[in-house]
Amino acid sequence: MPKKIIIDTDPGVDDAMAILFAFNSPEVEVIGLTTIFGNVTTDLGTQNGLRIVELAQHPQIPVAHGSDRPLYIPLDGIADFVHGHDGLGNTNQPPPAGQPDSRSAAQFIVEMVMSNPGEITLVPIGPLTNLALALAIEPKIVQNVVDVVLMGGAATVNGNVNPAAEANIAHDPHAADLVFNAGWPVTMVGLDVTEQVIMEEAYLRGLKDNGGRSAAFIWDITRFYQNFHFQAIGLEGLHTHDPSAIAYVIDPSLFTTIQGGIRVITEGVATGLTLLDRRPEWPNTHAWSHSPKTNVCVGVDAPRLRQLYQERILRAT
Repeated sequence: MPKKIIIDTDPGVDDAMAILFAFNSPEVEVIGLTTIFGNVTTDLGTQNGLRIVELAQHPQIPVAHGSDRPLYIPLDGIADFVHGHDGLGNTNQPPPAGQPDSRSAAQFIVEMVMSNPGEITLVPIGPLTNLALALAIEPKIVQNVVDVVLMGGAATVNGNVNPAAEANIAHDPHAADLVFNAGWPVTMVGLDVTEQVIMEEAYLRGLKDNGGRSAAFIWDITRFYQNFHFQAIGLEGLHTHDPSAIAYVIDPSLFTTIQGGIRVITEGVATGLTLLDRRPEWPNTHAWSHSPKTNVCVGVDAPRLRQLYQERILRAT
């Protein structure tokens, strides 16, 4: 039986790549997208979500509009310099034909989880505000999800917005701390592994030359994104962030993990830091003492992950 998943997303070039990966993987069944700010505004993210489900020929998949701002802090800009003004590499896709779901993202998550107890995995690949709001609406979702597999954070490496923080966590650190410490199973697929999986131009061109409409779309939207990677860090390729979270859901054996409590720093110079407790025992109590253990990805079989992604995208229409 495929795993039922809800992808909480801020699409976003790599979000689009991840969603198409999921749609073309028989191990998972996407039962909805929920949208959030980050790479784009939530309004644009909702429109892009509708565009992607239509491109993938799954227009029946609901897309629920999420929060427009973080829980407590102001929205500190969006990453249009990374993903383009339209979030899809400045490719200026046509307007979607569909409309968003009538429910808010948080309400959609609650209703889906509570009506499918023990069946749904949440896969947030943007800031974690919608999940925090869903927890506030119905705390019992904690006991009813299978897993939360999130793309975000950095436990053993620097962040990507500053030395401390990864972007998804930095956008709403208060929400992230709530999600890590809610008591449900959490797997963190962070920069520790996503920056190890690099898709070079030749790899992406191979997708385009051998695939269908989805592969051509990925090639088009990654031109701007790849140029950002080269201009910012001299990388002739791109980091594989959000698709890595989908890869974990499909095949956890691709990853090496460690476990420990995580607290997210919510103020000061290190705001957004996902600070992992790696010590097995402490003689004293502290802010991590009652944190549930997060499953943290620290290693990845990058060639196998790239091969899996290629296989799934080349089978897409």
